[in-house]
Amino acid sequence: MESALILAQQIKEKKLGCVELTRHHLDTIKALEPDLNAFTSLQEEAALARAADIQARIDAGEELPPLAGVPMAIKDNICTVDAPTTCASKMLAAFTPPYNATVTEKLLAGGAIPLGKLNMDEFAMGGSSETSHFGPVKNPWDLSRVPGGSSGGSAAAVAAGEIPYALGSDTGGSIRQPCSFCGVSGIKPTYGTVSRYGLVAFASSLDQVGPVASTIEDCAAILTLIGGRDVKDSTSTDHLPDFSDAFTGDLRGLKIGIPKNYFAAGLDDGVAAPILTAARQLEALGATVAEMELPLADYAIAAYYVVACAEASSNLSRYDGVKYGFRPEGVGSLPELYLSARSQGFGLEVKRRIMLGSFVLSSGYFDAYYQRALKARRLIKGSFDDAFRDFDLILCPNAPTAAFPLGENCQDPLKMYLGDIYTVSVNLAGLPAVSVPCGFSPEGLPVGLQFIGRPYGEATLVRAAHAFQRSTDYHLARPALTKGGTAG
Repeated sequence: MESALILAQQIKEKKLGCVELTRHHLDTIKALEPDLNAFTSLQEEAALARAADIQARIDAGEELPPLAGVPMAIKDNICTVDAPTTCASKMLAAFTPPYNATVTEKLLAGGAIPLGKLNMDEFAMGGSSETSHFGPVKNPWDLSRVPGGSSGGSAAAVAAGEIPYALGSDTGGSIRQPCSFCGVSGIKPTYGTVSRYGLVAFASSLDQVGPVASTIEDCAAILTLIGGRDVKDSTSTDHLPDFSDAFTGDLRGLKIGIPKNYFAAGLDDGVAAPILTAARQLEALGATVAEMELPLADYAIAAYYVVACAEASSNLSRYDGVKYGFRPEGVGSLPELYLSARSQGFGLEVKRRIMLGSFVLSSGYFDAYYQRALKARRLIKGSFDDAFRDFDLILCPNAPTAAFPLGENCQDPLKMYLGDIYTVSVNLAGLPAVSVPCGFSPEGLPVGLQFIGRPYGEATLVRAAHAFQRSTDYHLARPALTKGGTAG
């Protein structure tokens, strides 16, 4: 793992060439991908041509943005006009969009060098990156374990040193949980901070694009690049975080709450211990840390999966085998086309969520399930509002366990869903959150802590995360896969 900001500075000082750096990362990807499977596609020629162009601009003395010339990669549910956007699904396996997502345009304007598209859970539905049509992503710390999901390819590729940074998306923890499992940093922004135009929709009221990188400073720089109002997304806002005062290392005056109910039954001791140790470190840095309660969080999983599946059912109805996407052969009627395209084009988990969503939206069940879930969502948001009257941040886990073995939860969807217990409430409430490495489990697997903040409170989150990273070295640890050995 390399800091994107440091690499960018070396490029500007001409200590490092863009083409040289791009070739290095392409070679690393080719060497590691047979084991890791973090990429769904690679755009080698386009990346090298873009690197040469940016190097020429630097050589000509042109002033470029902070991250210009640094290679990166994009989660495969974010539209790219020159590369496939498959959502890791058979349904879109041959689809190349006719336009770029707004975040893609902002990356290109900022001088980024996209190397390819990153593997993920199909249509971002999963917590382990095992539901991909292109096969599961492996965790670089232990190839027998999952990297988390759905942005597992993003986190695994950064952790393995294939790329300095990536874009992911977070609907219920899909940036934070993989960052925790892979020992990297990530930000789930406040809803509306980053445009969703060109992000293939899973659950439109929950989805957010965010950065994944080796340090929180890199994540802040990436968020500054991709955030802001977009006329193509009516839910986007003008609240772009100002991180100018976020890197002092001083946490004096900051009040941090730890939800007691988050540390009750169900949380592994190997995860709880590093987070509680981190709390003491935060106190040493000047913060006030105290226990508190988030009682309505107990309803978050039920409310989230009703709302998310309902929105998924609506959003995925556009995939019918007619306009684009997978189209089966040999069908004799339109109803047969719809049935065959969706039966063959979608994987098991996606079909499960479409069915759940269609059920809770159906006549006779809409009020009993969907409307009640929306009411619970409002109450959960109110619970956070109450907490933030007394605290600036909330400190808690990202997941109940460290990375679990591949295949362990595939046949138990309820257990997989419960793995989101500490993350989904953030999306329901539209809040920002970050994940940064804070230690290791007894098995030597990374553990990340989660900071949750007030709406548009990304600067405070980054302040706390940066102070913690500056006083520890967990984010500097490297998996065996990056040291010439084989992880696991």
